[in-house]
Amino acid sequence: MKVVDPVQLAIPFFVLAVILEIVLARMGKANARYEAKDTAMSLTLGLGSSIAGAIVGGAIFAATVWVYQHRIFTIPMTAVWAWVVLFFAEDLTYYWFHRIAHERRFWWASHVNHHTSTHYNLSTALRQTWTGGVAGTWLLWLPLSFLGFPPAMVAIQKGISLIYQFWIHTEAIKRTPRWFEAVFNTPSHHRVHHARNARYLDANYAGILIIWDRMFRTFIPETDDEPIRYGTVKNLASFNLFTHVFHEWIGIGRDVAAHPRHALGYVFGPPGWSHDGSRDTSHTLKAKWRARVAREAEEIAPFARQPSISPKDGAAEPKADVSTVS
Repeated sequence: MKVVDPVQLAIPFFVLAVILEIVLARMGKANARYEAKDTAMSLTLGLGSSIAGAIVGGAIFAATVWVYQHRIFTIPMTAVWAWVVLFFAEDLTYYWFHRIAHERRFWWASHVNHHTSTHYNLSTALRQTWTGGVAGTWLLWLPLSFLGFPPAMVAIQKGISLIYQFWIHTEAIKRTPRWFEAVFNTPSHHRVHHARNARYLDANYAGILIIWDRMFRTFIPETDDEPIRYGTVKNLASFNLFTHVFHEWIGIGRDVAAHPRHALGYVFGPPGWSHDGSRDTSHTLKAKWRARVAREAEEIAPFARQPSISPKDGAAEPKADVSTVS
């Protein structure tokens, strides 16, 4: 059976949507920030990802077919129930892939280029991995074929998931209806995922359904109290293409060469891990943020507990200056 890749079919739509968002932003009709070099980087990373995918795609699909030949069940591709089950199973698989890709440095190295932009717009969605095939992230989907889902079926559902995730890379949509925000991944939820603020780190790994983050306690809502800053904890001061693609792999190599006794930690530990604790991980950054928030609350608390003077105590109740109240 010939596999139809939904992503390849959607590429013209992606390009037109980016152009439309730029035009609407220029007209003041949409909240979207674009910068020429940043957008060019996103488009180039997207093109390179397609080429890299084509190079390793055949081998990955062959491995998937081999696993399918040893399947436990035979699930019919024409059954509606099979697509419903696969929708949930594939989305849960994506959640764990995405979470591992953030929590373990080896897989973060292949995923980090998706987060290197300091802007958040539809072009950011095109920043896809060049090295994911080599890193073996596709292995997580093999159990689906082992269970009995045809490889073509799995490939189509993966494509549908990727297409869905395109539209959530925008600041033009602030919130969707509450019921939708409760169940599905949305621009608001995914903005949190792309944030480098300590408050928001390591959250909202969802593909289509945000229910997995709620279930596994990795959900953090976007708050108006703290505007989101985009990018990585330490942003790249470069628009060099190969720096964006390979900088974390190079960093792993340097750390392993400098500290061979701690090689496993530098390869498979969380991003930022160091054998002497001299670097920050997302865990330590969040801990410092919580400590700072607690400290600020303690400093404010004494003032909040002070009794206010009421009119019966002999003082006039303050009145608002209407000239300055909006």
